[in-house]
Amino acid sequence: MNLYGILAIYKFEMARMWRTLMQSVASPVISTSLYFVVFGSAIGSRMGDIDGISYGAYIIPGLIMLTLLMQSISNASFGIYMPRFSGTIYEVLSAPVSFVEVVIGYVGAAATKSVILGLIILATARLFVDYSVLHPFWMFSFLILTAVTFSLFGFIIGVWADGFEKLQIVPLMIVTPLVFLGGTFYSIDMLPEIWQTITLFNPVVYLISGFRWAFYGVSDIHVGISVGMILLFLTVCMVLIRWIFRTGYRLKP
Repeated sequence: MNLYGILAIYKFEMARMWRTLMQSVASPVISTSLYFVVFGSAIGSRMGDIDGISYGAYIIPGLIMLTLLMQSISNASFGIYMPRFSGTIYEVLSAPVSFVEVVIGYVGAAATKSVILGLIILATARLFVDYSVLHPFWMFSFLILTAVTFSLFGFIIGVWADGFEKLQIVPLMIVTPLVFLGGTFYSIDMLPEIWQTITLFNPVVYLISGFRWAFYGVSDIHVGISVGMILLFLTVCMVLIRWIFRTGYRLKP
């Protein structure tokens, strides 16, 4: 394992975060804080509890997951797309580092940024809503596992995209609607039976449900199924990345 190569890629990607703090950190924190103000404080105070949890506290896991998914995908996709766009990817591919080490460097940095941002938002939520974390270990584990999984997904998008527009298509047109329809602002038990069945085909439901269980011990889906779905998606992403480097898909001329 070429640790120096991994560290070089990792430090380079992390440095980009510190150079763009307003865009990388401040912007998503402020955006999510507005959700806490509107739905947590203003609207939440007029709504009843869900599963014995105040509405403002109930939506915290979903809002953190929304930011985590979006930032994991964006960080990883932009991180690998820019070397492809500028042509410096060929220097990385010709360096004495394996594809595993390249992926660890890029994905590790993207996941680290997302986890840091998720923890900042979790701390910020305390300013607006009272909440508790029943299972801190599992909360942190879900945070890391989800960040890594969707950073791998973002890496795939960054390789697939042939323009800046395509980098935004999946996060904005697919991931965001799935998160909003995945139980961020409500329990799927509140839906009509037919819509409950349809919602189970939304993979984000399992992420939010498992993450919410780590906070409050309640979930729409059994936590074991949630973990299994994350691991399944993680495996699929790893297989696809293996195929990308084996075939040179959009990495080699």
